[in-house]
Amino acid sequence: MAKKNDWKKREGIVYSTASDFEYSYQNQGTMQTIPPQQQQLRVLLDKSGRAGKQVTLVTGFVGTEDDLNELGKMLKSKCGTGGSVKDGEILVQGDFREKIVDLLIKAGYKAKRSG
Repeated sequence: MAKKNDWKKREGIVYSTASDFEYSYQNQGTMQTIPPQQQQLRVLLDKSGRAGKQVTLVTGFVGTEDDLNELGKMLKSKCGTGGSVKDGEILVQGDFREKIVDLLIKAGYKAKRSG
């Protein structure tokens, strides 16, 4: 059953006069997580839009949201700080670029420091 505001997600349909019309959503497909050796992760320091606070940002992860959350949890616990996972990026509070790059390389990821 469709949610009340699902009409916002409909692409290309304005109006249908057919009484039996049923919109079919495009399947996003389940994104498979590629192996760590094939991941191209970038680690950078970001302060923009955060009231001058520094966060270490990990971008470039290709895979499921659950695997990204698991990686983010591991990085936050190893750094001993807070953070979050949003929009396919891992945010770790503070400047931990070198430590995160080392942790990712030890975990088998291809990671490099940007900026």
